[in-house]
Amino acid sequence: VQLVESGGGLVQPGGSLRLSCAASTSIFSDLIVGWYRQAPGKQRELVATISSGGDTTFGGIVEGRLRFHVSRENSRNMVYLYMNSLKPEDPAVYYCYAADWINFLDYWGQGTQVTVSS
Repeated sequence: VQLVESGGGLVQPGGSLRLSCAASTSIFSDLIVGWYRQAPGKQRELVATISSGGDTTFGGIVEGRLRFHVSRENSRNMVYLYMNSLKPEDPAVYYCYAADWINFLDYWGQGTQVTVSS
């Protein structure tokens, strides 16, 4: 499974951004997919995941459930993260993630940088 993120960049505080992740695999619809992020000097943390059935899980990011929306498009092997009301504490490298829960395998993209600054 290969994951390639796109859509990162610079956004002003309060702005919005959409990240995309393209997965190269024939088993995409079976995978749990989503996003993590890692800021400098901090541990990687869960943003949100979405199961094959559409169930979502969020990490402990402040107002994460209100500001972030994860979705998937199985027909195109795509995962999206919609980020709204971006805050100064949101800058990080955002990583696409996929879990093959049947074979106990995790996969990561190379990450895309998100910067929040005026």
